[in-house]
Amino acid sequence: MEEVRKRLKEAKKVVVLTGAGISQESGIPTFRGRDGLWKNYKPEELATPEAFRRNPQLVWEWYNWRREIIRKAEPNPAHLALVELEKRYPFFYLITQNVDGLHQRAGNKNVLELHGNIWRNFCFECGKEYRGEITPEVPRCECGGYIRPGVVWFGEPLPADVLRKAWEVSAQVEVFLVIGTSGVVQPAASLPLVAKEHGAWVVEINPQETALTPWVDASLRGTACQLLPEIVKGG
Repeated sequence: MEEVRKRLKEAKKVVVLTGAGISQESGIPTFRGRDGLWKNYKPEELATPEAFRRNPQLVWEWYNWRREIIRKAEPNPAHLALVELEKRYPFFYLITQNVDGLHQRAGNKNVLELHGNIWRNFCFECGKEYRGEITPEVPRCECGGYIRPGVVWFGEPLPADVLRKAWEVSAQVEVFLVIGTSGVVQPAASLPLVAKEHGAWVVEINPQETALTPWVDASLRGTACQLLPEIVKGG
């Protein structure tokens, strides 16, 4: 941990990548855990354009369930530590695979949401944007199309502008933190490797080994809530 603090103290450019692990500590189920099941449906059965086309109401109800959980959740000490970290650097970006908006609620400003945001919606037909309200029925756009959650579904490309920016900042950074992500979902899992190729020092914070562990410069074993406040406090 001392080496991590030292590197962070010396750096002027820092990028953080967060995954489901950091939100799990706020009580938000992960896609990959048993607690991510809803009415015995697997996420990959519902989070697709085909599922929405087939049964928009079912998919909408699942997202209502998720929004309710997220609405009641609060940013945790790890989220707050990242807000503190952002204040220290002229160049700081937080790239997240999470769609819950907890980083922004905590106070982070430079957030790149690779998989969208559950509190933004848009029309499935014409693309017009709407706020992510919790309504019992699937709302309709003025064009007549159904309004869908503003998240990236299985089989859909990531938002090109966000992904481009994520690649760009990862290639410029001095320290890259990987927090609470399994390191298997592409293209997010490649970002720390891009940073490393361009000379960044890469550190992983995770309770378990991940697919990225062999490639990083340092691995801290523990949860984000346990470790991040300590790192920031000592920095």
